[in-house]
Amino acid sequence: MKTLLSDIESVLVLSPHTDDMEFGCGGTIARLLREGKKVTNLVFSICEESVPSGFENNILEKECLSSGQVLGLEPERVIIKRFKVRKFPDQRQDILEQLVKVRNDGNFDLIFLPSSNDFHQDHKVIYEEGLRAFKSYNLVGYQLVWNNLSTFNHFFIGLEERDLDKKVACIKEYKSQGFRPYSTEAFVKSHAQLLGLQSGQGQYCESFEIIRLFS
Repeated sequence: MKTLLSDIESVLVLSPHTDDMEFGCGGTIARLLREGKKVTNLVFSICEESVPSGFENNILEKECLSSGQVLGLEPERVIIKRFKVRKFPDQRQDILEQLVKVRNDGNFDLIFLPSSNDFHQDHKVIYEEGLRAFKSYNLVGYQLVWNNLSTFNHFFIGLEERDLDKKVACIKEYKSQGFRPYSTEAFVKSHAQLLGLQSGQGQYCESFEIIRLFS
């Protein structure tokens, strides 16, 4: 069966914060890289103001780069900006200009960005400005269940166990975030199993909101 993923070659992920790609679509990115697709991760903040006590201020930048290596991202395809965490609404125009620059420099077939009902203020800005900058592109929203009052299961992407193992491994690179209950291997795998059951297509899945698709 031919799928949307069969037809794409280049993917862009919009990550408000360093670990959003890994949590939101890490298994899918592992699959895409395994299948030879080009993936770029555009990260807007290294969240220096919210680093836990005992870690250096730029630890999340280091962990993001290490996580990218585990996934198999080419180093030049991890683009990290330094917008202030939780201040994105005040930096909206600068964020839009960065999005337009990356859009003009690249040739992307599919964009992953936060879902439309993500209530984190930074995620909401990246969704809204991402939609403005990429309104003529295929757009799907990844979902962080702790930031969503409800979720969309419009688009299921099946994962092999090795894809899920990559997701778990790259999340483990974020040692500064190990205290978060959703960072455990048990949570990541059980959530993927639940979505696999809901999809009826396989053992493991990630699910996404369809925002815009073109044919």
